[in-house]
Amino acid sequence: MTIELKPLPLPNSAEPSHFINFGREVKGINPGNCTSEQLEDIKQALYQHEVLLFRDVVLTPEQQLKLTKEFDPDSEIYGHGGKLESEKSSILHSALHAIPRVPQVQLIGNGMIHDHEGLAETRLKHLTHKTFHKTIISPEDEVKGFTRFYRWHIDAALYDLSPPRVTTLYAVRVPEGPNQICRYDDGTGDELEVPLATTAFVSGQTMFQLLPSELKSVAVRANVKYAPHPYVWMAPAHAKSTGLGIESESLETPLEQLPSWVEDKIKIHPVLWKNPVSEALSFQVHPCCATEVLIKPLPPGASRENALYPDGAHPNELSEVRDLLYRMQRPAIAPSLVYPHKWNDKDLIIFHNRGVLHTVVGTLQPDQVRVYHQCNLAASEDPIGPSNEDIIKWA
Repeated sequence: MTIELKPLPLPNSAEPSHFINFGREVKGINPGNCTSEQLEDIKQALYQHEVLLFRDVVLTPEQQLKLTKEFDPDSEIYGHGGKLESEKSSILHSALHAIPRVPQVQLIGNGMIHDHEGLAETRLKHLTHKTFHKTIISPEDEVKGFTRFYRWHIDAALYDLSPPRVTTLYAVRVPEGPNQICRYDDGTGDELEVPLATTAFVSGQTMFQLLPSELKSVAVRANVKYAPHPYVWMAPAHAKSTGLGIESESLETPLEQLPSWVEDKIKIHPVLWKNPVSEALSFQVHPCCATEVLIKPLPPGASRENALYPDGAHPNELSEVRDLLYRMQRPAIAPSLVYPHKWNDKDLIIFHNRGVLHTVVGTLQPDQVRVYHQCNLAASEDPIGPSNEDIIKWA
């Protein structure tokens, strides 16, 4: 191998046994100017470890796009397409600003910035639970440093376009400030100390491995159907206090009021996505966007004892769909299983978007400027789900 890998520094809250293969810092190379051998090793390392960190990187938007494209040479457009500015009702509209000369690279963060990569003046909006969750932390507790996860997700349009293979996230300017306490506020008492304005990651492989056998069987047999234009559809709704899915209040935008859509472009993806190198299965569902679950019957010869949905099922009531997904996904965001990255200026993270879920966390004041460049590209093909052998093994 032409690159040096080092385990990521884990917070005291993390359970090391669940992070043996998760996350590596790559030492001694410039990711914006790699040899072909180094690039191949980076690809292999990413699919083995899901999150790669490079420190003290100088990276232009052009180099970031080129690096991102290396993971899928046939990909061309930004992962959410090119219409974010026109879809003002999308929940993403205010958070993303395309860099004019490289529109596949988005400017995200917080605060007012000037003369940045061709943008004369831009006010960046840090995504916070206060604009999305059904309940919010009181101003008094916020002053004490309490906060929440914003929205656990995969970077993907989930309508028309295929989910990106990777996301590259480059920290141009990181705000300074004390750690905050992320509260789950779901009756468990769970809390997690996090760096200010962290990005938190959880492993999709761990999410699957934690499931009891009867839910592993459901996961390996299931597909999820997503809403058309899901970020417009969900915009009026409210998220759960953990940021893991939507409360069922019938607030979603009616389908007839969405931008024009066609059934053929609606996405149906497997619950489990297969890693292209290790062939491990990752639980990769964006719970906020899901509308239906389609569960196949047990394969011939499989035990029906304690089985859920042995004859297959098609949950399509939002409350039932959300309850099932939450039951399967919530264990994996326990504090001991979350990696909250402590950003420094010039950090670059590449993460396997088909192997992790992630979320921004924290509360920032207007004068706490945060500037990041984010790039992901709609993939040239959809993710691969479980094989017949996988279904027989886990069902």
